[in-house]
Amino acid sequence: MESTNVADTDRWSYYSLYTKALMAVSYMFMTAICFISLPFLEKILVVLRDGRTLIGFLRSVDQFANLVLHRTIERIYVGKQYGDIPRGIFVVRGENVELLGEIDLKNEGVLPLEEVSVDEILEAQRREQQNKQEEQKKQNKKLLERGLQPHAEGTADDFT
Repeated sequence: MESTNVADTDRWSYYSLYTKALMAVSYMFMTAICFISLPFLEKILVVLRDGRTLIGFLRSVDQFANLVLHRTIERIYVGKQYGDIPRGIFVVRGENVELLGEIDLKNEGVLPLEEVSVDEILEAQRREQQNKQEEQKKQNKKLLERGLQPHAEGTADDFT
């Protein structure tokens, strides 16, 4: 028959309690980031619900998928051109994240697109939006001529 020392029993119960506490804490953090397998401090691309594209270094994420990005740029694409607007530290609410992915740093510089200045890309974006609005007006006019009601300008997100 083995003799049990009171000090050993207390030590083992302490270790058991310590282990359980560590497991509980690690479980909390794992459930907070289990949706994402990206390591922190990696460069990621985030597409938001409003269509904006952000590129930055992931610094933090929580159980609501809220993100903190560091050295963030907003990338605007128009045709075969793109422009980067520096934004700094960016906090993104999780419900606005539509797409999230890691950027391959080896192939980041190999883009089949032309980089232009911020002013040029903003002007190109403005022209593109004007052209879309004109096309929408023409389409709405044609629908009205045929006796059909044109679609509402807003999306379902505008009504919630």
